[in-house]
Amino acid sequence: MITESEVEKIIYRAIEALNAERGPDDQILCAPGTSLFGADSRIESLGLVSLIVDVETTLNADNGLSVSLADDRALARTQSPFATVATLRDYVMELARER
Repeated sequence: MITESEVEKIIYRAIEALNAERGPDDQILCAPGTSLFGADSRIESLGLVSLIVDVETTLNADNGLSVSLADDRALARTQSPFATVATLRDYVMELARER
């Protein structure tokens, strides 16, 4: 089973891919509390979609974990699983435990 640390590293790699396309003053911090979605986020909607796809692809390719992160279940939650790196990590772990 995948660990929290592994999931966090996958999310960080997706953030680093976004950062590769951004200027030096527009970098996104790789940290558990980094906002991915909402008013405090520095990621625009297409960037968030790219990050989600990167995370899903890596989870499947490297760990054999096929999940859909942006589905009705995720969108129906009171707190978005995309609010921060930590909430996304926790959501991935929840889905992984169900598999």
